Amino acid sequence: MNSKTKIICSVTTALFTAAMFTAPAMANSNKANPNQSAWEHANPNAAFLRCGTADLTEREIQAAEEQFRQFSALKGKPTKPGSGGGGGGDGGDGGDPTVRPAGSVSIDVYFHVIRDNNGNGGNSQADVDAQMAVIDNAFSGGTGGTSTPFTFNLVETTYTNNSAWFTAGQGSAAEVQMKQSLRVGGPETLNIYSYNVGGGLLGWATFPSNYTSNPDYDGVVILNSSVPGGSSAPYNEGDTGTHEVGHWLGLYHTFQGGCNGGGDQVSDTAAERSPAYGCPVGRDTCRKGGEPDPIYNFMDYTDDSCMFKFTAGQAERADAQSLVYRK
Repeated sequence: MNSKTKIICSVTTALFTAAMFTAPAMANSNKANPNQSAWEHANPNAAFLRCGTADLTEREIQAAEEQFRQFSALKGKPTKPGSGGGGGGDGGDGGDPTVRPAGSVSIDVYFHVIRDNNGNGGNSQADVDAQMAVIDNAFSGGTGGTSTPFTFNLVETTYTNNSAWFTAGQGSAAEVQMKQSLRVGGPETLNIYSYNVGGGLLGWATFPSNYTSNPDYDGVVILNSSVPGGSSAPYNEGDTGTHEVGHWLGLYHTFQGGCNGGGDQVSDTAAERSPAYGCPVGRDTCRKGGEPDPIYNFMDYTDDSCMFKFTAGQAERADAQSLVYRK
């Protein structure tokens, strides 16, 4: 991975109102975030709510999948957004079997490290390199899961001193201003923002389908102490980054929709009633006589040391979403 580092000093004094921007509905909705119910199912390991990326209602999922089909038709792409059905769904009729070869799609990455006004609290370049290595390894199948088409090329690391951005909440005016100021590239370019996010969150991301309506908001946010060797144990091996990049490529949580409906729209992830924490081997919350909960999947909420794989269906879905929305 080739990279260069740029240092920016941006101490903001101007006021910026949230009324100037409406965050994507899928990324940050005014309705109660279904993720909040995760606390009810959490074990003592759940010092953090792993992800702020909102779970969608079944109606929102159906609308998103219909939009995907329409965009696919316009672009002449395959009309199935993955393996169909989804864990907990009716199985589906399968997606287009053609997935681009493993490692054939290189995604340029701009990694934005935010520090306070005095330059404190940011990740080092070594932290950034370690985080990118974890993401690359996960999507290559190097941890034991299915290999995907995606590799990640770190183009540049930027450093910005701005106390307001350093603690920016999800959907806040500070987050919006930060992204509008720092984001680089088009829909195919991954921008990662690392800082001291609050609210008990480890991170959040936008879905590919959000890009057209709000391109400036596109990207991934992670807690700066979730990188490898950080202080947010048991979430300090870099898989918050992996999880959020999964969302950025179009993957839902494995517990999306619970035991009913279309689930995560991927047929080879078992249905799951609620997020899993820790590493509860043998957990089976839907009890449908099939596989146990997908606790080892990067799109669940388990400890970093527990999760190690994407499935073939997830690789197919991410590839299809990327072809339609991020190309």
